[in-house]
Amino acid sequence: MNLRKLILVNNACYKAGKNIVPRGIMVHSTGVNTPNLRHYVGPDDGLLGRHDNHWNQNRPDGREVCVHGFVGRLADGSIATYQTLPWNHRGWHAGGEANNTHIGFEICEDDLSDGAYFQAVYREAAELCAHLCRLYNLSEKDIIGHYEGHHLGIASGHKDPEYWFFKYGKSMDAFRGKVGELLGNY
Repeated sequence: MNLRKLILVNNACYKAGKNIVPRGIMVHSTGVNTPNLRHYVGPDDGLLGRHDNHWNQNRPDGREVCVHGFVGRLADGSIATYQTLPWNHRGWHAGGEANNTHIGFEICEDDLSDGAYFQAVYREAAELCAHLCRLYNLSEKDIIGHYEGHHLGIASGHKDPEYWFFKYGKSMDAFRGKVGELLGNY
């Protein structure tokens, strides 16, 4: 895992200063063709590349949104994870009660046509989840997709990351299995 940190200190969510006790992890995907981390994380730290419309502002695009991290592409094309909130900070990612219980991160989607990119970010996301499970004494069973959060009544009605995973023959069950392997549970 290529984990870096750039906390979104200018985002209203960070400024709200509310903490949680993480009881789970919610996996999101961005839903738009923006694989480059610089579209969400900033300012440029020399690895991201310059972009002025990142989420390190009060309300990005006028919305109350903020996740704990992003998985995507750096300017040099390599894959990385950026932590953007303290892991125990209450994020604005689920559109429901999961904000009070779950760490949420986004996987930056491409145009859904690059299998190598998908495999790389899928692996990075699984490694991030294994890291967070170890940090907070969670298991792979504590990981859900946003769409699963909706079915549980704790998140808004989104379909991520199911549709993207499905395109490559993956599912949240397969993802949890991968995390379980990384944790040594299988």
